[in-house]
Amino acid sequence: MDAVISLLILAVLPHLVVSEVPTVAPYRSVVEIVSGRSRIFSGEPLRLRCNIDDFYKSTWNYLWFRGSVQLPQSGEIFSLWKANIKESGKYSCKGEKETQIGSIKTHRSPPVEINVDGGFVILETPQHPILVGDSPHLLCRVRGQVPVHQTVLYRDGTEVMVQNGSSLYLRLPHVTLRDQGMYSCRASWDMKRRTYSVLSVTTPVNILEVLTLPVLEIDDKNLQPTGNKMKLICHTQYNAHAPAPPVNYYFYKNNHLLGPAKSQNHIYVTRAPGWYSCRAKVPKLDIMRWSEPKSFGDVTGLEMSFPNGHHHHHHHRNQMSSSPSVSHPHFSSNPPTQPTTPKHLDPTLSFDLDTELHLELPVLTSRPPPDQFPGQTNTPEP
Repeated sequence: MDAVISLLILAVLPHLVVSEVPTVAPYRSVVEIVSGRSRIFSGEPLRLRCNIDDFYKSTWNYLWFRGSVQLPQSGEIFSLWKANIKESGKYSCKGEKETQIGSIKTHRSPPVEINVDGGFVILETPQHPILVGDSPHLLCRVRGQVPVHQTVLYRDGTEVMVQNGSSLYLRLPHVTLRDQGMYSCRASWDMKRRTYSVLSVTTPVNILEVLTLPVLEIDDKNLQPTGNKMKLICHTQYNAHAPAPPVNYYFYKNNHLLGPAKSQNHIYVTRAPGWYSCRAKVPKLDIMRWSEPKSFGDVTGLEMSFPNGHHHHHHHRNQMSSSPSVSHPHFSSNPPTQPTTPKHLDPTLSFDLDTELHLELPVLTSRPPPDQFPGQTNTPEP
């Protein structure tokens, strides 16, 4: 009998499916800057936290990484007490815990880049996204306590603002997409009968449209067999500050409206040849953008008409009612009302020193009078 049982076990074993213990937990880990900024001076402290999206608030062990190297710190909080330039890098974390079925780890978090600057001046930009129409403040931060008397702001190596006085905050009024670029600042001060001037390293300033130009997608495949239908999808990116008002979507065939406004970005329509387009509108922000018309099927002999004799792109409103509009790339913007002569900075006057502030820096001659931003004009309403 035992021999028969053994034979049965041997016959059944190859067909048994053994469930593997999952080793990666379906939790998301994110690195948060608790104190400090993504760019700090050498010698300054920095604290990071590893946040794990765990509804049950389980007890986790934390693993920290700089690049691909695992670091010795293992707590939820990662600290740099006196940061060194060598500690610059991309920091990430992940969680690990023991369960009844074995050890489980989260995926590693997206990296957060930390720059430890050994120089004397840092340009700090807002940590939240900058949108068209915003008026962000930039901070030209100086190591130590020095009597700054002038601050200069540069974009892509060209001087765009000169500010006299001790204030280190620089305001960009009503920004447009033309204002994005690589920014740096220069701080100047007098001490012991000498003039000192130091240039920061460059830092990117990215500006987002509140509502990007829509792109229409026509999906006539992989639909359920519910009739002769196809799906129109209006793709756009919406970046309004919270609380963001809703977006309404409109769909057109041969420039004729296909039903009322939709809160969703898609609609099912009867499959038929024609020119299709969509419009996204945020009524509370007075923003409206049109897509390019897109043909489906044989459109020979179908003429595309536009309201009031205008092209679709002439019908989107300003991104913000108080800011200049952003034109479609196919159309040129109005030229500035007061063109200025660009002033290029001297790249040889920058410093990156991992030392204390000795103030033994080259003398810089006085700068010309302050410049203002080139004049901006609003595009008239169609």
